[in-house]
Parts: sequence; structure tokens; C-alpha cells
Amino acid sequence: MFRKKNTLTFRQKKKVITPKLIREIFSWITVTIIAIVLAFVFVTAFGFKVTIIGDSMEPNEYNGQTVLVNRLVYKILGPSKGDVIVFLPNGNVNSHYYVKRVVATPGDKVQIIDGVLYINGAVSQDEEDFDLMEDAGIAANEIKLASGEYFVLGDNRNSSEDSRSANIGIVKNNMIIGKVWYKFSFEDNKGGILLN
Repeated sequence: MFRKKNTLTFRQKKKVITPKLIREIFSWITVTIIAIVLAFVFVTAFGFKVTIIGDSMEPNEYNGQTVLVNRLVYKILGPSKGDVIVFLPNGNVNSHYYVKRVVATPGDKVQIIDGVLYINGAVSQDEEDFDLMEDAGIAANEIKLASGEYFVLGDNRNSSEDSRSANIGIVKNNMIIGKVWYKFSFEDNKGGILLN
């Protein structure tokens, strides 16, 4: 009697579900869920894009430039002098996003005299980098910033609607969306994108 060794069979071996297999399945599910949550947090906190409108931040940022906004940092710490922030004036959700530089923080006294910015009675350290301001606006009189209040100016001081304007005024914590942390630049001659 001969036995056939290589015969074709259509019966499949039944797979046994073992504790090891169950642990492996749950570990893959856990890793996938963690990856999705981390991706969501990262995109929500750091992936918010804003397009700059107007020339108020030239030459550092310009009209039509897209910037990424860090929405998480100001939940932990407040803005510092020199930060470029994104905010909605008076919290108006129907307005476009404003991008300006913080020049004074809570507790500071701000005044513009003869086109020059004074912080706490002294000329601001960065004033030599900017033109004299033609309009002092509401800062013609000294303003003392309370807790959670910031005074912002555009880098192109004579073409900027900022804290000097009565309809913008002092920027409060609840108006701030976040800090500009990444700028997309379209200055490459070949039409490519340069990242700053």
C-alpha cells in the first residue's frame, strides 16, 4: 500500500485564537489610536494657517504670505515682547485675522511721542529699526496695560491698523489665536516654495 504524500486538499487548517494573538491585535489597535490622537493634537496646535492681508508687517511678512500659527503656546505662557501674534480684533469672528508684533506686555506703560514709541518712560529698544510714526492714535496719551492686555504694532508702522487705532485698541488674551512660528515664502525665482 502506497500513501500519497503531495495531495491537494481544500480543507484549511483552523486557526486557533490564542491569548498571544489577542494581545497582538489589541497592541496594533492601541498604537493606531495613539497615532491618530497625536496627529490630531499636532495639527490642531501647530497646523493652523493664516494668510496675511495688507502690507502692515512688511518687510518681515508680506501681503498674501501664509504663516503657521502655534495655538498651544499661549495656553501655557503669555506673549512676550517681540512675538508676532495672530488675533481677532475685539474677538470679532467675522473679521479677518490680524498679524502684528507685541511691543508691550501687561504692566507696561505705553506712549507715542513725536512718532517714537516709549515703554515705561524710555524709548523702546527696537525703535531704530522702524520709521517714525505719523499717527500716535490712542497712544498719544499714556496707556497702562492691565493683566492680560498687550499693545501691538505692525512693522510697517505708517501703514498699519493696530493698537493705536480705536477700533482695534488694546489686544486682550481672549482675542489672541496664537503665535506665528513658521512662514511660507514665495520668493524663489523658479516658482518654488522657500520655507523660513
